[in-house]
Amino acid sequence: MENNRNSSPTYRGWETSFKPSLKREPRISVIGIAGPGDPLYNDETFLTFKLISLKFKDMIKCLSTNGLLLSDKLPLLINCGISTITVTINAIDPNIGQEIYDYAIYKNNVYRGIDAAKLLIEKQLEGIEAACDNGLLVKVNTVLIPGINDKHIDDIAKKIKELGVAIMNIMPLIPQAEFSHLKAPKCNELEKVRLKNSKIISQMYHCRQCRADAAGLLGDDI
Repeated sequence: MENNRNSSPTYRGWETSFKPSLKREPRISVIGIAGPGDPLYNDETFLTFKLISLKFKDMIKCLSTNGLLLSDKLPLLINCGISTITVTINAIDPNIGQEIYDYAIYKNNVYRGIDAAKLLIEKQLEGIEAACDNGLLVKVNTVLIPGINDKHIDDIAKKIKELGVAIMNIMPLIPQAEFSHLKAPKCNELEKVRLKNSKIISQMYHCRQCRADAAGLLGDDI
């Protein structure tokens, strides 16, 4: 798992691109910052949210993260007025996690294999618990990866429910890069897993796996 500093837009560039979208679709009520990369690695993320609070006070602000830095950066997020956080968790068992994540970089140290998985999972759960305890609404995204974590989803659901997570979004794998040799789960397989886990925690069904730069309403990208 790579945690590079991605290039967040400057505020001037962001405002220039956002205002036309809001004019075209005034029902937009949420502003979110996601990838590529993890936005918690970028100082620009926090500056952008602070400026959003000044210019668009009524907007709901949310952030998507892999959770590695969530507990470390939570005070900054709260100070920026973030109310909703999405954390992607694909395993809570390091033995499964090491099949998903190649490595993690934390405080200038590189972790690989099961050590990377252990670190990431520990920090994810720590950050989620802290966010929930501070009154933030937390959603967890989990990618259903056939043959790797498909039998493990209910363990994730039980754990995040225990920590106070509000809703879970189980998404199908898009086979690419290291997972290009795998097949995406079929619709009926995905629905079966969602239904099973809906008995544990509320499920999200309307996800369209939109791009990080998407703007508009669900199913109507402007």
